[in-house]
Amino acid sequence: MGFIKGLLMLLGAIFVAMLIYMGVNFGGMASKAASLDPQAMKLYMNMFDTVLKTGNAADGMVRLRKVNPDVTNEDIKDIIESVSSDGNMQLVGDVTMFDGTPLQAGGPKTKYTRIFSICSRPIASKFLNYSMAYGAFMPCRIMLREDDKGDRWLITMDMGLMIHGGKTLPPDMLKMAQGVRDTIYAAQDKAASGDF
Repeated sequence: MGFIKGLLMLLGAIFVAMLIYMGVNFGGMASKAASLDPQAMKLYMNMFDTVLKTGNAADGMVRLRKVNPDVTNEDIKDIIESVSSDGNMQLVGDVTMFDGTPLQAGGPKTKYTRIFSICSRPIASKFLNYSMAYGAFMPCRIMLREDDKGDRWLITMDMGLMIHGGKTLPPDMLKMAQGVRDTIYAAQDKAASGDF
C-alpha cells in the first residue's frame, strides 16, 4: 500500500511539474495568440491541415483555379489586366519563364509557366511603411502553369494569412488589403473561366 501511495505521489508531482513547465513556456504564447485577429487561428489551422494532407508547406499557402481549355494564354493576360485595372491596380509584369521547349538540347520539354505581376503603388507604399516585410510579397502574382496532363492552372497566394494572420490591421489598411485580395481573386477566377 505504501508503494502505491508513493507512486501516486510521484506521478502527482510529475503532473504538477509538467503543468508549471507548460504554464511558464506556453502561457505567454496563449495570451499573445489571443491578441491576434479573430480569424488568425482558424486560418493557421486550415493551412496546417492542408500541409498535413499533402506534406508540402507551399500547398497550404496558395489558391488554385483550373483554366477552362477554351481560354487562351493571351485571353488570360487580357482578363487579368482588365480586372486589375478595374480594381485600381496595374499589371506591372508579364514573364514567360518556360515556353514548353527543352531547357537543353535533347532534354525534356518544360511545362508552360508564365507569371503575371499586379500592384498598386499607393497601397504598396502604405504597407511598406507599416512593415517592410510586406515587400517580400510584392508585387502580387498570379502564375499560369501547365501540369503533367496538359491542364493549365492559375495559382496565387492565399491572402487570408496576409490580412488576418497577425494583429488586426488598422481599418484603412484592412480595407486596402481586402480590396487587393478581391481584385487578385477576381482576376484569377475570371481568367480561369474566360469571363471577359
